[in-house]
Amino acid sequence: MPSETTGVSALAERYATALFDIADERRALDEVAADLRQLRAMVAASADLMRLVRSPVLSRHDQARAVAALALRAELSPLVRDFLAVVARNRRLFAVPSMIDGFLAMLAARRGEVTAEVVAAQPLTEAQLDALSEHLRRTVGRRVFVDARVDQRLIGGMIVKVGSRMVDASVESKLRRLQLAMKA
Repeated sequence: MPSETTGVSALAERYATALFDIADERRALDEVAADLRQLRAMVAASADLMRLVRSPVLSRHDQARAVAALALRAELSPLVRDFLAVVARNRRLFAVPSMIDGFLAMLAARRGEVTAEVVAAQPLTEAQLDALSEHLRRTVGRRVFVDARVDQRLIGGMIVKVGSRMVDASVESKLRRLQLAMKA
């Protein structure tokens, strides 16, 4: 019987499902989701951490020690720390980003939410995030979780992606379009 996938590999989906089931059983879905979002941001922000996660050269023991120290320092919940220890012990750290995506997709599906990926030139305030979330909720017709990140190359404005729809209101793209129009 084929399973519905959320765009992650079967391996990552199995781990994400196991974590989701345990977190659901312990009524810790929100806590685990927050920890996973924090971990995803840390991996995205650090080339060294990305190398640690993806390196086949490092021993299982070294990866496990490094990830355990990172999880403790980041004050991740015991459930997420234990999960990362199992993943490291099984030499599956390379799939952690996909596991996180799978877990968050399952949580969004459970709650009837969609995720909006927002890239802004500057960090958005809490009020701006709330207003954007409410506007997207009215537009999409469902609850929307806003996954915001900053990319200063945009100069100003933002790019919003919900599902297959994307709105690019960045200054960078407007300048690019203007440049192309001037060449013609």
